[in-house]
Amino acid sequence: MRIFVPLLLIGVMAIGAFGAYWGAYVYFRAEVMDRAAARLSLYRSTVVSELERFSHLTFVLANDSFVIATARGGNRQVLNERLAGFADRAGIDAIYLMDLSGVTQSASNAGTTRSFVGQDYSFRPYFQQALNGRQGQFYGIGATTGIPGYFYAEAVNGPNGAALGVIAIKIDLSKLQTSWQEAGEKVILANADGISLLASEPNWRYRAMSDLSPAQVTRIADARQFSGQDLPRLDWMTDATGTAQVEGEDLLHLSSLDLPNDWALHYFTTDDVAVTRSWLATAIMVFLAGSAFIIFQIQRNQRIGRALQRSEAEEAQLRLANERLAIEIEDRRAAELKLQRTQTELERASRLAALGQLSASVTHELGQPITAMRNHLTVAEMQGGPSKIVDKMKDLVDRMEGITRQLKFFARKGRDNFEDFDLRDAHAAALELLAPNLKQQGVKVTEHFGEDPLVIHGNRLRIEQVMTNLLRNALDATEAIDAPKITVEAGTDENTIWYQIADNGHGLDDQNFDDLKEPFRSTRESGKGMGLGLTISAGIVEDHNGHLKASNGTEGGAVFKATFPAPTAEEVR
Repeated sequence: MRIFVPLLLIGVMAIGAFGAYWGAYVYFRAEVMDRAAARLSLYRSTVVSELERFSHLTFVLANDSFVIATARGGNRQVLNERLAGFADRAGIDAIYLMDLSGVTQSASNAGTTRSFVGQDYSFRPYFQQALNGRQGQFYGIGATTGIPGYFYAEAVNGPNGAALGVIAIKIDLSKLQTSWQEAGEKVILANADGISLLASEPNWRYRAMSDLSPAQVTRIADARQFSGQDLPRLDWMTDATGTAQVEGEDLLHLSSLDLPNDWALHYFTTDDVAVTRSWLATAIMVFLAGSAFIIFQIQRNQRIGRALQRSEAEEAQLRLANERLAIEIEDRRAAELKLQRTQTELERASRLAALGQLSASVTHELGQPITAMRNHLTVAEMQGGPSKIVDKMKDLVDRMEGITRQLKFFARKGRDNFEDFDLRDAHAAALELLAPNLKQQGVKVTEHFGEDPLVIHGNRLRIEQVMTNLLRNALDATEAIDAPKITVEAGTDENTIWYQIADNGHGLDDQNFDDLKEPFRSTRESGKGMGLGLTISAGIVEDHNGHLKASNGTEGGAVFKATFPAPTAEEVR
């Protein structure tokens, strides 16, 4: 019986330890999978963005007068130089024009040892797709250079609509693979045939992830898609639980199948972190259980001792136990306070994470239209020459690109592109941007600046964004006012420069500024804002070592005041 009880306790502890380990492993593995899903989503967006970045360029080039003229038999050297300039500025590997038989007539790399001029690419699928009236898209190893790349192609049509040739571009995707390698990730980008085009592990590249049919082998050979590659099958297998074995290594696996061209992105990671944390959690659990058992035994012995001997020594031990208990209580209270602070920080981190995801989505969705606008403006400038409207539109596109860059790097702190500038000039730019809205709403704007310059050291574009957000908030607040009015003031104090906007709108009601600047917190009705303006503005001002605050005006409305430190002598220099 004496032996049975200890064995029973050991068995119970073993079962408890196993249960604790398995429960902890399931929990920590889920965390690893969540982080892997976020990384996979980021890499998918990066791949899609890289593929779509130049998708409009072939259309623009196909309608270029120089390309059309050369396709009709014009001077090839002029187009060679023009295409070389385009390729160099855009960072494209090559741009080349082929005739209807697929022979290259003009190219950006003409005159080099790897010139495409005179090469026949009629066997390439992108050439055939372009002649059939579609935009050609294709990934393959270069038949001339031996360097892989992604190809876009578009038919060049004459005035009567008949095809004169095909214009194509080649872009390099290898920097995606390099970024995966530098980050220590395990990633495979495979095409619709299941062949890995890009891979973080060099021996995974150009491997078939499943057996190729004879028809696939023939089609790939006819297109010379992977010249010089045997395309051996990758030794890997996966199951429905999210695990995979690649080249004998057990990994966690996630994939995204909704990429262009029916491509697939596979992300692999190890469960080492989950295993380590699970063992640590189990060790802590066993330690706590053992400690509890020891404490129980000590207390039991103390009770037996007190029943046998009512001595001063036992009373001293009891007092000592009480003191230890008081210390444990204080430690527990301190731990609870620390847990509450951690939970508060976690809630804020979650909001900022959601804001980062939204920023990534906005920059991704706006990136392609802005690039397309810039390409069209470039074409308009080439065809029509310089004009004030084109210059104005290019300035607006620059501003849009700057704003998306601010969203993309919202969480990053730093002092990039800081310069000395006058707050009055930044205000004038922000006011000009909102001038149509102010005029349409009939808002009277009163300015009080003084005659002395108000120079600060910072990023002018980001400060203009703060001013635009504050002016737009004031404009929205006075929307339902009969005589809307906005008062803008700026000046200097002892060691600071301040900028203030006051309106006669509805004011802040009972809300404080800490509530208003929380992400996604908005006082506007649904559909008229996401509640990010004050969040971004407060972050920008803080990045400039300044402070943004808000209050209700003495005569109604709201007052927003941004305070910046005056530049030092070294910064002004």
